Amino acid sequence: MAESTETKVFRAVHRYARIQPRKARLVATMVRGLPVNDAIALLQTHPRRAAHLLHKVVKSALANASNDLDVDLNALVVAEACVDGGPLLGGRARWRPRAMGRATPILKRTSHLRIGLQEAASLRKRRGRKKEQAKQEAAAQAEE
Repeated sequence: MAESTETKVFRAVHRYARIQPRKARLVATMVRGLPVNDAIALLQTHPRRAAHLLHKVVKSALANASNDLDVDLNALVVAEACVDGGPLLGGRARWRPRAMGRATPILKRTSHLRIGLQEAASLRKRRGRKKEQAKQEAAAQAEE
């Protein structure tokens, strides 16, 4: 049986999380690219509220990876950490009074938190290919 060149990505999603996407993205960018054990340790001790929610999603993705016997759980890296905006909670049912008699809606935002784990060795191979391609392109431009 031939080895496949595709690497497995183990994902977990928390949809409709009751936190603003802008606040959750700050924590997601800290975790992106870290080894799983470091990411879990960081999220356990970080004071932001989004850290607790992302911690649960990382643990869930790790549990999804544990079902595959071919994967070394200690070699996993957080390859994907995305926070997308979800729908407004309750629509725009409430209004806030503003200046000059105007009213603006109270926006209760939600988020979709998505984490993807991948083996570190495969990420190194990918990065190496991109660097080689960039070097070849630079050499071709220098010749011209």
